[in-house]
Amino acid sequence: MADYRVRPATLDDIDALVHHRIAMFQDMDVPLDAAAVDAAFRLWLLEMMPKGVYRAWVVESQSRVSAGGGITILPWPPGPRYFSGRLAFVYNVYTEPDHRRRGLGRLVMDAIHSWCRDERVGSLALNASRFGQPMYESLGYGVTPSPMMFLALE
Repeated sequence: MADYRVRPATLDDIDALVHHRIAMFQDMDVPLDAAAVDAAFRLWLLEMMPKGVYRAWVVESQSRVSAGGGITILPWPPGPRYFSGRLAFVYNVYTEPDHRRRGLGRLVMDAIHSWCRDERVGSLALNASRFGQPMYESLGYGVTPSPMMFLALE
């Protein structure tokens, strides 16, 4: 098995981060205009990463990115179960097909959890694909009958 190293992503990783987002949606059979998502997400990363709103981690093997994932830190009102006032929403956890089933998604999630503990972000949320749901459940995430709804105004 290859040696893997997890590190914080930088803007130098933008091509891999964009690729992961598009490939994640494609693996889930979500219809998308890949060129439009590429352009929009690239601009979003260029704005949000320097501000610290979006933080990402990548897993490298032989100086190539094999996996990654990130979080957006949101102000979140305390509620019945969570009191910290901030929520980390997990996005784009993706592993390249030839590196799957080696625990790389778990390495990314461990890095995310560690950062959140250090920064006192006590709540995390995510939308799990059918591929990722078993891993997230093994990490303690619970499936909820979410009332979340979406509307795209654009």
